Amino acid sequence: MPVAVAGCCVLAGGALQASEILRDGSYWDWQLTEPFDLSVDVKVIDLDADSVSRAQISALKARGVKTICYVSVGTVENYRDDAGQFPESVMGVVYDDWPSERYLDIRQRDVLVPLMQARFDRCKALGFDAIEPDNMDLFENDTGLDISMQDQANYMAELVAYAHRIGLEIGQKNAPELIPYMHDRFDFIIFESCFYYDFCDDAEPYISAGKDVLATEYPHKRVNENEACAYGAKTGVKFIFKERELAAGGRAC
Repeated sequence: MPVAVAGCCVLAGGALQASEILRDGSYWDWQLTEPFDLSVDVKVIDLDADSVSRAQISALKARGVKTICYVSVGTVENYRDDAGQFPESVMGVVYDDWPSERYLDIRQRDVLVPLMQARFDRCKALGFDAIEPDNMDLFENDTGLDISMQDQANYMAELVAYAHRIGLEIGQKNAPELIPYMHDRFDFIIFESCFYYDFCDDAEPYISAGKDVLATEYPHKRVNENEACAYGAKTGVKFIFKERELAAGGRAC
């Protein structure tokens, strides 16, 4: 993620507690680790396919909730059921701060695209509506590989096309440098810490097209939530405030 100095970084509230819940009527939530609370009143929820059942997804959709399926398209986590299908030849270095993950050489699309298609197929079979393709910014990370922004765009273009072919929406995840080239392909965008790092404005093409801009800020970065919410009210960026683990709980504008 590009680092920019933001003048917004004033503490507003302490660390979120697990008992805190998003306010009724919040637009979206993001829950990837326990504890989970699928009763939260939102319009959109982002979940890990390994943590939910088809029945749970069906119940969410019966309530009118749009469901997004988390898929890491740029790393492999050693605890995933399909981890053994990724050959050593496509592995990069360990992802900083996440020792169970290694970067993937996305230039080897002949190997990786079918594996990711299988992951998308599983999301579809569970009943999800959309895909969150995490780690699609390898061109700006220390992966141990020589990945360019063009490599990233080529890889993502194939994944976007496949998601749409099987009837799933797919969002852009971070990587604001790709927005000028790919915003017309994606159906929404998810940003992390865009207010803290002062790059939320990069999502303007999504806003202009009427596509969702789903944004998360992390309290440990000491972001001013009131300022973020005022920005969201003005622009349409939909903020939530979550701990880094992305369990149930948090605050919303």
